Amino acid sequence: MSDSKRIVLSSDHAAIDLRQTIARHIADKGWEVVDLGPTTPESTHYPLHGQAAAERVASGDCQLGIILCGTGQGIMMAANKVKGIRCGVCSDTFSAAMIRQHNNANMLSIGSRVVGEGLALSIVDAFLSAEFEGGRHATRVDMIEA
Repeated sequence: MSDSKRIVLSSDHAAIDLRQTIARHIADKGWEVVDLGPTTPESTHYPLHGQAAAERVASGDCQLGIILCGTGQGIMMAANKVKGIRCGVCSDTFSAAMIRQHNNANMLSIGSRVVGEGLALSIVDAFLSAEFEGGRHATRVDMIEA
């Protein structure tokens, strides 16, 4: 079995530049990046991008996912419609760590019009470095899954 770490990224047109910056940042940390997002600025539909990325995580093809749109909210809502996905929008590092530690989040959503590049990379690092604590939190995650 491979020890490769695969992560899926996607966004709508509003977040292409930040998504590509995050993809390079994650690749430099040793992750294999699966980028499903658009590369041209024509308007796209964030629900389709959120769903496509979430399906990669839910299927087990990728361990984690990061998705972006203008606020991070709409694409997160679409991702959370896929069974098995626990995605949260974060605009600070504390929340990014906590959604992994307490909610076992497998996807992170970021608003490209909400946070700047430096903060976004710090949020990604906090998300990727945190681990699920289990214990009392596992019961609550089970309740979410049910």
